[in-house]
Amino acid sequence: MIRKTATAALVLLLAACGGGTAPPAPAPALHESPDQALARMSASNAGDTRVARSLFGAVSGPTSQAPEAIGFYSRGCLAGAVALPETGATWQAMRLSRNRNWGTPELISFLQDLSRFAATQPGWQGLYIGDLGQPRGGPALTGHASHQVGLDADIWMRAPDRLNLTRAERESISSTLMARNSGAYTNAAWTPQHEAILRHAAQDPRVERIFIFPGAKVAMCANTTGDRSWLSKIRPLGGHDTHFHVRLACPAGDPSCVTQDPVPPGDGCAEAQQWVDNIINPPPRDPNAPPPPPPRGPVLMNELPAQCLAVLGSN
Repeated sequence: MIRKTATAALVLLLAACGGGTAPPAPAPALHESPDQALARMSASNAGDTRVARSLFGAVSGPTSQAPEAIGFYSRGCLAGAVALPETGATWQAMRLSRNRNWGTPELISFLQDLSRFAATQPGWQGLYIGDLGQPRGGPALTGHASHQVGLDADIWMRAPDRLNLTRAERESISSTLMARNSGAYTNAAWTPQHEAILRHAAQDPRVERIFIFPGAKVAMCANTTGDRSWLSKIRPLGGHDTHFHVRLACPAGDPSCVTQDPVPPGDGCAEAQQWVDNIINPPPRDPNAPPPPPPRGPVLMNELPAQCLAVLGSN
């Protein structure tokens, strides 16, 4: 059963800047797609053509509302966000100047749990944690199509050897590159500890999927014995060769969170191998293929759920 899926819209209007509760969203249709769910949730904001990232990127703190992920991972906002503390016993939040260490309580709890497991691995004191989301979610001024509803987090693949980095150090140091041959293979920096941490994360029932470069998935497929069910959550994606991106499922009882379509059945290893094969031997261009669509512009307010207006205007 699909809860409220998304691809389309979060509707917010900053017209009402004085807090309050957003009107309830219309009841969902049975078996609606994410796009259909977002279109329904944003129907009342059709006239708001403001650029959403300019509004959400300008807000420095969360709302005092109850925590709620509203909309879809790439078209939504976040009420009642919780901050990941900048430093904990087994983690440090990185790039603090971005103010993107905010998420749902479920995400914060998951990251703390995973960092404690990471600290049990040889050579790892815990985790360096990159971007979560903005204080009220929504589109960011730079980077990230997703990370909008407080359920996404980027976790560095650099093994922390100390957890007392200064704020300046957290801005200047970088994570560790794990890929070679444009992501087709792992390099010498890849270790069994990386695989153990990813396996532990994927086996957590809170996790919906994890994005990482194709060569890493192929390596894990080759090295895994016994239970392989967790591999289905490891999804190959370019650009994730210094960090992996964890996405949690919609929290139970959160009526405004739009779920993503489930991962395909099976372990996904053949798909990952195809990614790698296409990197090594790119297929010839199809002369009959339609031209790619033009790049889309920034997300507008009329593409977000209507509840996001109350999130922007809330105290």
